[in-house]
Amino acid sequence: VQLQASGGGLVQAGGSLRVSCAASGLTFRNYNMGWFRQAPGKEREFVAAIRRSGLGSYYADSVKGRFTISRDNAKKAVGLQMNSLKAEDTAVYYCAATNSIALTMVGQYDYWGQGTLVTVSS
Repeated sequence: VQLQASGGGLVQAGGSLRVSCAASGLTFRNYNMGWFRQAPGKEREFVAAIRRSGLGSYYADSVKGRFTISRDNAKKAVGLQMNSLKAEDTAVYYCAATNSIALTMVGQYDYWGQGTLVTVSS
């Protein structure tokens, strides 16, 4: 199984960025997908998740209204559109796949990508 994240980079506060994740080696449509992030010196935290059907998405309070998760089962891809970025959004962003219904819990995910760095300058 491979989850290849891409799209990270440097952006100014208030700007937008989209990160994407391409999946292979698994039956993508059978998995709920999530995005997590980890800032330096901090634990990995939940950002957003979307159900296998694409009907039902969930967000951390800190990103609600600014971030949007989406998926394309035909392309085996999941994306995270990030708007109104803040300095505190700076982190490595990871995509992950799970069969669990506990979508916000790091420990419930079966597969993880390598991460992509998002840096927001203030």
